[in-house]
Amino acid sequence: MSRKPMIISIAAISGGGKTTITNELQKRLDNSKALYFDDYEFEESPADICKWVEDGADYNEWNLEPLVTDIQLVLDDNTMEYIFLDYPFAYLNSGLAEFIDFAIYIDTPLDIAMARRIIRDFSGGSSEDIQRDLSYYLLRGRLAYLEMEKSVKPNSDIILDGSLSTEIIVEQIIKELREKEKNPNSIKV
Repeated sequence: MSRKPMIISIAAISGGGKTTITNELQKRLDNSKALYFDDYEFEESPADICKWVEDGADYNEWNLEPLVTDIQLVLDDNTMEYIFLDYPFAYLNSGLAEFIDFAIYIDTPLDIAMARRIIRDFSGGSSEDIQRDLSYYLLRGRLAYLEMEKSVKPNSDIILDGSLSTEIIVEQIIKELREKEKNPNSIKV
């Protein structure tokens, strides 16, 4: 008898570590697949994230069909044990919520996330580019970060300290997944 793969969403603010953690989990856990929100074009979705947040951040405005389709394809693979979603909304989008068994929020302090973003996005860039990005962050972008802390964080099953090392966070997640496997009734179906 085969069981369906456990679907784990991993959310964090930009620069919060979700892609790094997702990649590490996929390396560490055999029979796993990772899907990345940023790899998709969601045509019927808000174009301006900051305006979307300013207008009330309705997570159901996002038509996530391309991601849902890929999840369904992976679910058909009987060899998969885990599907990791590098995905920012936890259970807040009703079109995807039904697929998620376990939602993780990596709670990374804003200053650490900003430093990571600058290192990641502006390696070799000019100081003017960095200043422009920081100005936009202060003017509008910070609201999107705060929206995640206000809405996504409390709608997650566990919250992990994003200032910890990747290794410690991954170990905490693996320990949590092993506990879920021992007690399958605690997994949302």
